Amino acid sequence: MAKEAFTRCGADASLDDIARRAGIGAGTLYRHFPTRDALIEAVYRGEAEKLAAAERKFTETMPPIDALRAWILLAVDFIATKRLIAPALKGVVGDPSKLFESSRGLIQAANESLMKRAISAGEIRGDLDPSDLLRALIGASHL
Repeated sequence: MAKEAFTRCGADASLDDIARRAGIGAGTLYRHFPTRDALIEAVYRGEAEKLAAAERKFTETMPPIDALRAWILLAVDFIATKRLIAPALKGVVGDPSKLFESSRGLIQAANESLMKRAISAGEIRGDLDPSDLLRALIGASHL
């Protein structure tokens, strides 16, 4: 619920509205996330972890190229979410580079694994650099 609210309303989304939509009381929300900043950071971390976990799930259940395509769609959603809450993250942690760095490693590893699998299956060119895919996705999100 929080991700949807932050995506729709930005970092100033009503925490009471988030609690109501989640079917919990405001007190419960504040017990788990004592500040708006804590909730924003948790949303960011959760999205990065979801993207990394998706690589494992897709690898187990899909052919290589389908797994890569499905993961790219999730990556685009993650990038869009990050762009919306990034200004708030700067306020949360002052310098969000440590937070971004930890998620970057998870995301790069997932991307590399999926691309290597697709290359090995002969479904994409062998000379493609996984970093180029991430750069292209991030660049396209700025259009």
